[in-house]
Amino acid sequence: MQATLIGLTAILMWSLLALLTVATGRVPPFQLAAMTFALGACVGPLTWLFRGEGFRALRQPPVAWLVGVGGLFGYHALYFLSLRHAPPAEAGLVNYLWPLLIVLFSAFLPGERLMRHHVIGALLGLAGTVLLFAGRGVSGFEWRYAPGFLAAFIAAFVWATYSVLSRRLAHVPTDAVAGFCAATAVLAAVCHLLLETTIWPETTGQWLAVLALGIGPVGAAFYTWDVGMKRGDIRVIGAASYATPLVSTVFLILAGFAEATVTLGLAALLIGGGGLIAAKDMLFGKRG
Repeated sequence: MQATLIGLTAILMWSLLALLTVATGRVPPFQLAAMTFALGACVGPLTWLFRGEGFRALRQPPVAWLVGVGGLFGYHALYFLSLRHAPPAEAGLVNYLWPLLIVLFSAFLPGERLMRHHVIGALLGLAGTVLLFAGRGVSGFEWRYAPGFLAAFIAAFVWATYSVLSRRLAHVPTDAVAGFCAATAVLAAVCHLLLETTIWPETTGQWLAVLALGIGPVGAAFYTWDVGMKRGDIRVIGAASYATPLVSTVFLILAGFAEATVTLGLAALLIGGGGLIAAKDMLFGKRG
């Protein structure tokens, strides 16, 4: 249960992603990814002063690096691509298929059993997310945005696959995530130099937002997610991940970037109820 709770903290940190990203100003996506992943790569080594395997944790087989870097960089590159070729709200909705995919993919893991309440909980979360995005003005899909939607779907598939495969690589220490973040930062920097014009943060507040992103949503969150995926209840964490866009919207409301609506309340009921149903074994114990 402790590992599951640790994994759930990643969801809370990712809920701050939108707010902090808005606060960074006009920094291009790949540049921002390079900056924040570089900071995220430093989060792990800081803990090596007190625990962990140190740089020995980076000595992993090629398959571990392929899964780690492919998951972190592959997901973010595809997500940024989807935002370039499709409306952000619609692309975000397609991308948020990944919690449901995690729940479904978990059935293929050794020793895991996908129960009906896990699927019901994930579907309720999906319904709540659809309602939440509908409340933001998602009107429908147009074929001219198909490349962006495809990129968003593949991004969801990549993240779900990375998360579930992390379970199969449970022998790889979480400290290795520092190396995966560093490699992702380098690849993002290359993409930035090839595709974007450099724009640095203009105010102290924007620099602090970049720092907060690197420490939290693009830093510590990947370490705690790794713990949850490897040693926690992957089905519960997957279903609970639908709370990310909901809590993110709440933070945006508190910061004055969005307004509270009835739709938000209904979405909260669906997502919260789905999470409770998916986690009933953890909360109330298994029967029989």
